[in-house]
Amino acid sequence: MFSKQIEIISIGDITTDAFIRLKDAHLSCKINKDDCEICLPFGAKVPFESVKVVKAVGNAANAAVAAARLGLRTALVSNLGKDESGKECLAELERNKVITTFLAEHHNRATNYHFVLWYGTDRTILVNHIPYDYKLPRLPEPKWIYLTSIAPNTLDYHDQIATYLKDHPKVKLAFQPGTYQIQLGRKPLEYFYTRADVLILNLEEAHKLITSAKPTKTALGNDRTIKQTLRSLAALGPKLVAITNGPRGAYFYDGEHYYEMPIYPDSRPPIERTGCGDAWASTFVSALVMGKTPLEALLWAPVNPMSVAQFVGAQEGLLEAKDIEWWLKRAPESYRPREI
Repeated sequence: MFSKQIEIISIGDITTDAFIRLKDAHLSCKINKDDCEICLPFGAKVPFESVKVVKAVGNAANAAVAAARLGLRTALVSNLGKDESGKECLAELERNKVITTFLAEHHNRATNYHFVLWYGTDRTILVNHIPYDYKLPRLPEPKWIYLTSIAPNTLDYHDQIATYLKDHPKVKLAFQPGTYQIQLGRKPLEYFYTRADVLILNLEEAHKLITSAKPTKTALGNDRTIKQTLRSLAALGPKLVAITNGPRGAYFYDGEHYYEMPIYPDSRPPIERTGCGDAWASTFVSALVMGKTPLEALLWAPVNPMSVAQFVGAQEGLLEAKDIEWWLKRAPESYRPREI
């Protein structure tokens, strides 16, 4: 089907994001500044500052675009409605040189459309997953499968993906579970955790997966439970485990050594951070696909989120490989993995 081997096939849902910049809102937080809520006047007409519509996003699409922009042959497996938004998403993926052969277009179904309430540098996303008839297309054998967020009620679809991976044991698996996959817990998706060459979650997701305790949002390196959390995730079976922690950096465990990795220093104050986690995860995996060692991948991974935070949406700031190398040459001495 393809003259050259596809290097990464990303599997997951796709959406359009409408960023609504709020002006009259405030945050309500507990005394420890965790568990914040965004508050708006109820039953009122609430003015907003601006709106920006970003096509072809979502964890899987973000990962596919990141890998393609880094120069890897990348395909996306996802579902679209046969509507105008679907056409625009398809065109945006093709513009970013993502192979779209495996996208399924559904008649009488809309394309996923999310509303992003943007306040300050953070956001709250209103999501609605369209109930597609999920079927895994016939796929070639890539070097890696990148499995991430998929809608609820898709256990049968996950079984199809598991069957494909069992039939192609040479294909490596990166698993970045989404909200629904985390909510399922460990048992229903046990195969993917065991099969994963790389498992990547954020700190909150990691705690939800392994315990009912809430994470402590401390500075990088000060969470006394981080090694235990990494060990607990590794006990599920993945070869490598990474936990991202937003502006506080990330943690990594290779089965023998624990590392903390700071963020790449912001070149300017960030505009908003949607997609930074996806940028970190997909850049880390892409670096591995490119032949980098895990510690080299740790150096690459934070650069893309720094750039993404300078733009609205998850993809505009994604960098090419030469750009990441440019930033790495200018990194401060403190920017390096540190064993903990």
